[in-house]
Amino acid sequence: MEGDIMMEIYFMQHGPCLSKEQDPEQPLSPEGEELVQKVALAAAKMKLQFDVILASTKKRSLQTATFMAKSTGYPPEKIIESALLKPMAPTDETINFLKQYEQQNRILIVGHLPSLAELASFLLLENEKLSLRFEMGGLGRIDVPALPTHQGELRWYIVPDHLRLIAG
Repeated sequence: MEGDIMMEIYFMQHGPCLSKEQDPEQPLSPEGEELVQKVALAAAKMKLQFDVILASTKKRSLQTATFMAKSTGYPPEKIIESALLKPMAPTDETINFLKQYEQQNRILIVGHLPSLAELASFLLLENEKLSLRFEMGGLGRIDVPALPTHQGELRWYIVPDHLRLIAG
């Protein structure tokens, strides 16, 4: 894969949210907003930029994506929402959805478990499921040559506590 043009697919689970009892839409909690703002600041300090930002249709994902967009210079109004990024979305349908963005080099996906972990596993291995541990507000990157693929390379994953340190 060395020398090939790669798609950089960034994965982020939304920040901590309110319970359904507190708010049926489950937006980010105050702590979740604070965390995601720090992660977004870390992304800016890491000089991350995105060609497209995709988010699930759930409020907490869109809020998380919006913080990331604002801090990295991506127009928040251009965030693309899709139900194919919801928690139980079938991986094959999500891959088919992502294929339309193959011409984009840097894609941020803001979503939920278990679908984020299943998608990442699909991109890395063909016949096995990896047990990937995502944390709310964590950020990772997998480089892929094309979609669909099982030959992605996990470049990094940074837990929220370390992103807070980067943010300062």
